[in-house]
Amino acid sequence: MKTGPSTRNRSLSGCCVLVGRARHQAGVLSKELRGRGARVLEIPFIEIRQPKSFVPLDRALKNIAQYDWLILTSVNGVDALAARMKRLRVTKRQLQHLQTAAIGPATKKAIEKQGINVDVVPEEYVAESVVRSLRRSVKGKKVLLVRAKVARDVIPKELRRAGADVDVVEAYETVIPRNSAAKVRAALQSKSHPNVITFTSSSTAKHFSELLGRLRPRRSRKRPLLFQDILFCSIGPVTSATLRDLAFPVDAEADPYTIPGLVRAIESAYLATHL
Repeated sequence: MKTGPSTRNRSLSGCCVLVGRARHQAGVLSKELRGRGARVLEIPFIEIRQPKSFVPLDRALKNIAQYDWLILTSVNGVDALAARMKRLRVTKRQLQHLQTAAIGPATKKAIEKQGINVDVVPEEYVAESVVRSLRRSVKGKKVLLVRAKVARDVIPKELRRAGADVDVVEAYETVIPRNSAAKVRAALQSKSHPNVITFTSSSTAKHFSELLGRLRPRRSRKRPLLFQDILFCSIGPVTSATLRDLAFPVDAEADPYTIPGLVRAIESAYLATHL
C-alpha cells in the first residue's frame, strides 16, 4: 500500500521553519519540511545574479580542450555553465575529455542532467574533501574551477600546491535581497516567530546577519534573548563555523551535508526540545 500525503511523517507538526534559500532553490527544502507537517516561511537571505562579466567563463569554454579537469561546487555554477555553453554553442561532446568533480550529490545530479559524466564526488561535501579526493590526480594537470564570485580559496590554493595549474572563473554572484530585511525582522519579533531558521551556505549566514541590522547579536557567552526559542540549523561545518563567527548559535548540523540531512537534523533538534 502506498503512503499518501495524509499518512506521511508529521513529526514537525506545529513547527514553523524560516527557509532563507534563494527563491528558485527553496522548493525542495520547503516541500520536505511541509511533508513533515511544518509551516514554512520563505524569506530569501540570498539572491543569485549574473556576474558583471562572462568574459573569463566564455574564454575558458572556448578553450576547453586545454583543460584536464572541471570542478563545479554548486548547482548555480552548473546552471551558469550550461547557459553559457548554449550561448556559445559549446557541446557536451567538447567536454567529454574532461575529468569532472562535483562537490555533492545535488551538484552531481545537475551536471549529469546536462549529459556530462561525473568522475569524483568527495566523501564529505566541503572544499577540503574535494582537495583530498583530487590531490593525487591533478599534478601537472590543468584545472577549471567554476564557482561564485566570492568563495573560499581552499580548492585552488591546495590544488596548486599539489602541482595543478588552476583557473578560477566566476559564473555567478550572491547578493543580499534588501527587500527581505523588513520581513526578517518582523518575523523574528512576531509572537508567532519561527521555531527554526535554516542556513544552507556561509553566504546565507552572512546575509542573514546583514539583514538583521540593529538586531544583529553582539559576541557574548549568553544566547541572545531574541533567539532564546529559535533553533539555528546548518547544512554543514563550514556554514556552522560562519554562524559562530557571527555570534549566532548552532543547534543542529546536517549529516550528511545535504538537504535531506538538514531536514533530519531539524527534525531531531525540534523533537528534542518539544517532547
